Amino acid sequence: MIAVVVGAAFAVAGVAVVVSPWWWMAAVPLAALGITGVWDLTQRRHSVLRNYPVIGHARFLLERIRPELQQYFVERNFDGRPFDRDIRSIVYERAKGTAAEEPFGTERDVYQAGYEYLVPSMVPRPVPEHPPRVRIGGPDCTRPYDMALLNVSAMSFGSLSANAILALNQGAAAGGFAHDTGEGGLSEYHLRPGGDLVWEIGTGYFGCRTRDGDFDAGEFAEKASGESVRCVSLKLSQGAKPGIGGVLPGAKVNAEIARVRDVPEGRTVVSPPYHRAFSTPRELVRFIARMRELSGGKPAGFKLCPGSRRQFLAVCKAMIEEGTAPDFIIVDGAEGGTGAAPLEFADHVGTPLTDGLMTVHNALVGAGLRDRIRIGASGKIATGADLVKRLIQGADYGNAARAMMFAVGCIQAQRCHTNTCPVGVTTQDPRRARALDVGDKAVRVRRLQEATVGSALQIMASMGVTDPAQLRPHMLRRRIDAQTVRSYDGLYKWLSPGQLLVEPPADWAADWKAADPDHFTI
Repeated sequence: MIAVVVGAAFAVAGVAVVVSPWWWMAAVPLAALGITGVWDLTQRRHSVLRNYPVIGHARFLLERIRPELQQYFVERNFDGRPFDRDIRSIVYERAKGTAAEEPFGTERDVYQAGYEYLVPSMVPRPVPEHPPRVRIGGPDCTRPYDMALLNVSAMSFGSLSANAILALNQGAAAGGFAHDTGEGGLSEYHLRPGGDLVWEIGTGYFGCRTRDGDFDAGEFAEKASGESVRCVSLKLSQGAKPGIGGVLPGAKVNAEIARVRDVPEGRTVVSPPYHRAFSTPRELVRFIARMRELSGGKPAGFKLCPGSRRQFLAVCKAMIEEGTAPDFIIVDGAEGGTGAAPLEFADHVGTPLTDGLMTVHNALVGAGLRDRIRIGASGKIATGADLVKRLIQGADYGNAARAMMFAVGCIQAQRCHTNTCPVGVTTQDPRRARALDVGDKAVRVRRLQEATVGSALQIMASMGVTDPAQLRPHMLRRRIDAQTVRSYDGLYKWLSPGQLLVEPPADWAADWKAADPDHFTI
C-alpha cells in the first residue's frame, strides 16, 4: 500500500510537470515526500519510520521542540524547572531596570509542606544607604578583600563566550562586586574590563599547568600577582557533578581557548575528577596555604559540593593541627549550575545547598574555626529572598551563575553544551556570540546585582535587621505539614563555638572521632 502511494506521488508529480508549468511548485514537495517515504521504508535505524513513513517524522519534531512548548505554553508561573517563570521574569525585569512588582497576591500554596518564609518584625528598621561588605582574609592573609553580598559565580571562558565574559566582568567592575573566573583559566576577557576577580583553579590547573598536567607554581604566582585578581580559589567539586571531571569538546577548543588553558588546540579537554597536587586533608590545607603565599598574601580558599561530613571534619582537624586555614570556603549546592552533567549526577549525587551550608557552617563553628573563615553560598540565588535565606543558613555572602546568565540574555534553552546557544551566551560560534551586545548586557548585570542586594537589604529591614550578622535561625521558618511550622533553630542542630573540641553532641561524635587529617575516609 505504501509503495503504491509513493509511486502515485511520483506519477502525480510527473503529470503535473507535463500538464502545466505552473504546477512544478507542487511537484517538487510531492517528489520530496516520495523520496522521504522510500528512505523511511528502507532504513533500519528507526522502527517508527519504517511503520509510519513520512508522518513518523512528526514525532521527532515534537520531541525536539517539547522543551519550548513546555516552557512557553504548559508550565505555570511557579512550577518550572530549573528556574520557573516567576524567577526568570523578576531577574529579567531587574536587569532591565523595569518594575518587578506583582499584583493580586502570591500564586504559591503557602500551606504546602516545604513552603518557607521569612519572619517580619513589628518594628521594621530603615534600609541601610550602603550595602555592607564582607571582609575576606584570616590571620594568615596580608591582603584581605571586602566581598560584596552578591557576586558572579564560577563560569569559565570556553563554556561561556568571550562577549558573555566581557559583559559579566564589565558589569562587576561597574557595580563593585567580584567575578569568579571558573576553572577555565584567566583570559583577556576577564582582565580587560578591570573587574575584581576570584581566580578559580580546578583539577586541570588551566592557566597554571605544566605540559603533563601538573600545577605550575611559577605561572600561578605570575598571574595571581595581577591587580585584578583579588582572591584565589581551588575547586574541589561543583554542584552539578561532584566527583567527576569536566569535558570541553575539541570543537570548542580554538586557538584562543587553547592558549588560555595551556592545552593543545582542537583536542577535547578533560578535567580529571581529582587533584594531583594533594591526596590528604593535611596536604589540601598546606596547598591552600601555598596558594596564598604564591599569590602574595591574597585570600585563598576552596569550593566544594559537600558530601561526607566525616571527610570535611577531617579537613577541619587538619586546619587545627597545621595551624593554618583557608580564608573562605564556597559551598556549592547539588541543585546544579551552568556546567553540563550526566543526568544521574545532576539528579542523585551531592548535597543540596541548605544541607551543605549547615554541614560546613556547623563543622567550622564546632571546631572553633568559623571566626577566621568566611562562607560563600552558590546555588540558585536569584532574588533577595534567596540571598537572605542563605545568610540565615550560615553563609556570609552569595554567588550567582544562572541568574547572571539571564541578565546577559540567557533564555534557559538548555543547549549550553552543544555550542548552539541561541543568544550567544554559551557558545564559541562567532556568528552566534556576536548577537550578545557587551555594553547593554554589562549594564543589566550591574542592575541585577544592585537590585537583588537592595531587595535583600529591604527584606532584612522588614525583619528588624540592619546587618546580616544580626540574622538568626529562628527568623526562617518551614511548613512541615498543614498544621506544623518549625523555625530553623528547631529544624537543625546548631553547634556552639568549639563544641566538637570539648564534648561533641551525640549525632556528631562518631564522625568527629573517625575523621582523620591524613586520610579522606568516607
